[in-house]
Amino acid sequence: MKKQAEVETPTERKRGSGVKLVYDLLRDEILDLVLAPGSPIDEVQLAERFKMSRTPIREALVRLAGEGLIDTLPNRSTMVSTIDFLNMSPYFDALVLMYRVTTRLAAEHHRSHDLVTIRARQAEFAAAVEAQDALAMIATNAAFHAAIAEAGRNPYFTGLFNRLLDEGRRFLRLYYQSYEDRLPQRFVAEHEAMIDAIVARDVETAEKLAKTHADQIVEQIKKLLIRDSRLDIEL
Repeated sequence: MKKQAEVETPTERKRGSGVKLVYDLLRDEILDLVLAPGSPIDEVQLAERFKMSRTPIREALVRLAGEGLIDTLPNRSTMVSTIDFLNMSPYFDALVLMYRVTTRLAAEHHRSHDLVTIRARQAEFAAAVEAQDALAMIATNAAFHAAIAEAGRNPYFTGLFNRLLDEGRRFLRLYYQSYEDRLPQRFVAEHEAMIDAIVARDVETAEKLAKTHADQIVEQIKKLLIRDSRLDIEL
């Protein structure tokens, strides 16, 4: 696990930014599994860490609770929420569908400047894979597919897909762990194939490639959970 992010001192923060600072950092640490599912959240320790009063800490925790990332127990203790495997199948169904439809629409509706952005995001993903930087892989992969979604010119699909990619960061962290953060180069090649289909405006091939790409992610995570029911985090 990586170290918890350093925070700015009070003199470095703009007035009123305390809640956002705490929210942003804790949210990233939860989604990246730096804060493991089931781990306790201590307001006093957070106040000391962020060098601020408990009021903005509580406001940030309320926001995180609203997103289902932390839970408040009957005894008023707070912990990082567990990963909801009961709803895993519906989540993956929606994710695969969004991979398919956004890539298909990108092949149909993209403009020249969209391709520039897509290729730039792909270069960043390839660099992250080469560096074996799992958190960078997750971020750059999401940016790549978000750029494809933008090229499809349906803001509703784009918004939903971005939300699914964001909510699935903990699943994807497990996915990369299953490869010991050494993602095979074939996944970079799969992205390239999708780009080629988009450029060619081959909507059928674009959708097919996206479905295959998404399906293997889902299957790999399922195999991981079946193979190792004693992961080093509380699920």
